[in-house]
Amino acid sequence: MRGRALGIGTRAGAALLTVGVLAWLPQYYGATDTALFAKAIYIAIAALGLNLLTGYNGQVSIGHGAFFGFGAYATAILMNDHGWDFLATLPVVAVASFVVGAAVGFPALRVKGLYLALITLGLAALFPDLVTKYVHGTGGTTLVQPPLPTSPGWAQGFAPNDDQWRYYLALTIGIVMFILAWNLVRGRFGRALLAVRDHDAAASTIGIDLARIKVGSFAISALYAGIAGSVGVMVTGLANAGRVETFQLSINFLVAVVIGGTATVLGPVVGAWTFVFLERATQDLFPDQALLSPAIFGVALILLLFALPDGIVGGARRTGRFARRKLQARRAPRAPDFPSPIREDRQ
Repeated sequence: MRGRALGIGTRAGAALLTVGVLAWLPQYYGATDTALFAKAIYIAIAALGLNLLTGYNGQVSIGHGAFFGFGAYATAILMNDHGWDFLATLPVVAVASFVVGAAVGFPALRVKGLYLALITLGLAALFPDLVTKYVHGTGGTTLVQPPLPTSPGWAQGFAPNDDQWRYYLALTIGIVMFILAWNLVRGRFGRALLAVRDHDAAASTIGIDLARIKVGSFAISALYAGIAGSVGVMVTGLANAGRVETFQLSINFLVAVVIGGTATVLGPVVGAWTFVFLERATQDLFPDQALLSPAIFGVALILLLFALPDGIVGGARRTGRFARRKLQARRAPRAPDFPSPIREDRQ
């Protein structure tokens, strides 16, 4: 009991320290780096949702860039054409993304594995065409540029540095989404996700509704991606549905999940920050090499996954378990060394 309380206290202290560091970052760094930090946050939100679907439920998706774009365009159009405040668009985006995710999840009930990946790939390919047909943005293109949110009247201290206000807003949304995911995977729904992933037939025999769990995981995952798209618009001031951008975002979310560690709540967050800063580091090393920088970035990702096949969080847990076993082995009392009970007449 004492050890459990100590572990909870340690985790709570680490969480508070992490939030404190994240809150301090924009006070020290400039607007460019602050925007990079905010990018890591909205990628982490999308990766959290994808991890619920892929890591916990075992359904592979490479089309979450479409859900991200859906949330981005919904927020951008409501702000740009209807004068909505950014925060007011979030509930609408959440509900709409949930419904769209559920609609995509129903066809996915009959397929799994690579076949499901192909379906979501088709979704990512279809989304830019739908946007081109129905969205008319700046200069007749699909680009929609809503006004960047500024600090409200009660937070005039951020007025000269609205990039800090947008970062803190993104951080707050990210913390809320992280806590929701944390509670979700530790409840009955989270245990059902793992059961369906490990053996859906066995899960069905114990009363788990496979359709509800699979469609629900798709819907919740899409909700996270849609909210991430809204945060992305708030940070960048741009909604774009280029085919390359949609595919790239889908791959980025999946890479963040794998780097950080699947089936862990902290993994996608760590993976998103690692992905963003590793990408930035390779670009800074070769600023004039448009082709060499992505190649070095890809090699760095391969080496990272080779060293940590279960992700950064998984590797850290494995190292911690190994260290605890070694420590317990050292603390364990040794058996006394008694002399051999061999009688002299047998020698």
